[in-house]
Amino acid sequence: MASGRSTAEKNAASVALDATKGGSLPAREAHRRLVRTAGAFARDFGLSRVVGELLMHLYLTEGDESLDKIESELGLSKAAVSIAARRLEMMGLLVRVRKPGDRRRYYRTADHLDSALRLGVLTLLRRKIGDAAAELEAARRLLSEGGKNPGPRERFLLGRIRRAEEVRRRIARLLENPLARWLMNRQ
Repeated sequence: MASGRSTAEKNAASVALDATKGGSLPAREAHRRLVRTAGAFARDFGLSRVVGELLMHLYLTEGDESLDKIESELGLSKAAVSIAARRLEMMGLLVRVRKPGDRRRYYRTADHLDSALRLGVLTLLRRKIGDAAAELEAARRLLSEGGKNPGPRERFLLGRIRRAEEVRRRIARLLENPLARWLMNRQ
């Protein structure tokens, strides 16, 4: 799977991370690999690679870290890191830390990151299920504009839409199940 970065960018990020992070070479390599994997995982869920990389980097970092240091360690632009940090903060996954006399922005992962991630995934799934319902309904309306005698292609598509709507309803019911809600909300 392509990562969206050139080999030179990947190497620069790796060198920057190796040069600034303490620990043994295996520890730095493990950190780098987990950060890269989190970026790919985030993309698979429709988020930006930077969001995943930033979240994992801070999760694996002790204490607070400034955006400047994050930018340097991950080999990313200040704008990309800032946008990702704001998005993660809005999602409740990062906490902004203020330090007296220091104008830089510092971040750390949320205290209850596991709960925030479960809630975030559940919210994302619910939103996607709602989006799917709207798209299926729009497709159904579009096909019904063809008149009372739909052709073979229209009948086929309507059948597929009915099946997709049933799958969407089942998933929505699962997400609303009290046991699923309890599992997603427990600390």
